[in-house]
Parts: sequence; structure tokens; C-alpha cells
Amino acid sequence: MENKNWLAGVDVGGTTIKLAILDEAGSFITKWEVPTDISDSGHHIPGHIASALEDKLYSLDAGFKDIKGIGVGAPGFIEADTGFIYQAVNIGWRNYPLKERLEKETGVPVFADNDANLAAAGEMWKGAGDGAKNMLCVTLGTGVGGGIISEGFVLHGAYGMAGEIGHITSVPEGGAPCNCGKTGCLETVSSATGIVRLAMEKIEASKAGALFDQFENTGMVTAKDVFDAAEKNDQSAKEVIHEAMYHLGLAIGNLANSLNPNVIVIGGGVSKAEEKLLNALRPHFDRFALPKIAEETTFQVARLGNDAGVIGAAWLVKEKG
Repeated sequence: MENKNWLAGVDVGGTTIKLAILDEAGSFITKWEVPTDISDSGHHIPGHIASALEDKLYSLDAGFKDIKGIGVGAPGFIEADTGFIYQAVNIGWRNYPLKERLEKETGVPVFADNDANLAAAGEMWKGAGDGAKNMLCVTLGTGVGGGIISEGFVLHGAYGMAGEIGHITSVPEGGAPCNCGKTGCLETVSSATGIVRLAMEKIEASKAGALFDQFENTGMVTAKDVFDAAEKNDQSAKEVIHEAMYHLGLAIGNLANSLNPNVIVIGGGVSKAEEKLLNALRPHFDRFALPKIAEETTFQVARLGNDAGVIGAAWLVKEKG
């Protein structure tokens, strides 16, 4: 009986590990998730991935011989060529030979990359990128992540750190501290967390308006609340969205001038605002991008949601396996 040549995709997050088995065309055979065991600095994770895949393959009357390879995405700094992880902050891995460990457990080739890079690759292959060979992917969540696809390849840079869009300096003087150790990074103003931080500053300063009322009633404000309040013409909310989108438009306008993507894909939790987000962002982008680039570049909201990472991981196997 001939082997099935399936692709296994794995997306390791701080709380769950998403797994999927896809065919070579990128259609799901199955997908599921298991909890991430971050005890002992994430040492048990390769074993858990291997047994989760083995059990699932067995239930499909298949085995490791039927998969072409395993693609793995993880948050942090990863050397894509060797599958060596310098640091994956939320997992506990430091100087960790992931590829080597997982190949030992499974006996099949393993390919690893940063999770934001693989989400970008997933969107390029099966999502909003629609096969675009030059694409910029920006994820607006707790932080601001990014992936750059250039001429059909994921751009890694010398140490695998290309695409760290969230750490472009947006507020050069007096900016808020960022988790990376710098101040004034893009993610301090344009991520969901950044938008909420700006909103809280407004609430404390004005003590009035829709956002203030929301905070008084519920004790919290989300990025979605800010977009909704701006839609209803709340002045403070409009100012927050203007500031967050101004910085985002400036950063990606400059990136587009350098990289000339066909399409810019916006993902992450904040992208659920869809048209509200794109309408607020586009004028700033158009102002800072070269006229030809502003005219030709299209924007899309990411389509694959939480599946982008595993689909991108499977794409990695298809490309390199």
C-alpha cells in the first residue's frame, strides 16, 4: 500500500498545542488540540506532540510512514534552518534543539519556524493572501506580530528575526515601556493592549464619555469597545483609534515602501473590527506610502483565524519536505 504523503502541522502556544493533518493540497484531514505542558522548561512537549500525532494517525489507520514531515510553529526566536530555538518566551524553551528532539521521537523530518511567520505563510497559501508572492502580514493581538513573504519565501533575516514589526519604534521619545525592553514600540500603541492603554489614559484624564461610562459600569474596556464607541461618535474613542491607526499606518506605509507587497493582511483579535479597522487605517497608510504603492497595495483581513498557524506549518513541510 502506498504512503499517503500527508502533512502534519503543529502550532505550539502558551496554553494549547494545535495540531492538524492535511493533504498535499492543503485540505484538512483532521485537526485537534492538546494542553501545553510547560513544566520542566517545556521538556515534555516533543514527547506529547509525538504521541498525540501517533494516536491520531492510528485512529486513521495510518502511521508516521504516511506523513511527509512535521512543521512546527512556536512563539519566539527560532533558527529556521536548524530548528533550534534560542528562546520561546511563553513555553520555557531556551537554546532548545526542537527539530532534533521531535525527529528522534517520530522518525520523520521536522521543520520549525516562528509562529507569526507560519501564520503569514498559511494566509498566503490558503487564506487572504490568495497566493500573493509578496505579502506583509500584521497580527494585532496582545502584541503586534508580523511575517514578511518576499518572492514566495518567508523572510528570516540573519538571525531569524525579520518581520518583528511590533518592535518598530513609533514613539521615539517618552514612549511607553514594551516587554522587549525598549520603549515606544508599535505594539505599545497599536496592539489590542496598546489601544486599551491609550483608552485608559483618556478615561483617567476626561472622566466623561462612553468609554468612561463603560469602565465605571463593568470595570474594564476592550479594544472592541473602543472601536464601537468611536463608531458612535465618542470623541475620546475616536482620538484613541486615530492615534493607534496613525502609528500603524506610518509603520506599514514605510514597510510597504521598502518591500512593495501585493497585499497587506491584518489578523489577530483587533482585525475582528474588519471594515472599521481598515477604514481607520487606510488614510494614514495612503499618506505615508509612495503614491504608486498606495494605489496598488490591497488590504485584506486575515481569513484563517486560529488555523493559520497549523496550515502554515503544513506549508513548510510541503515546501521543504
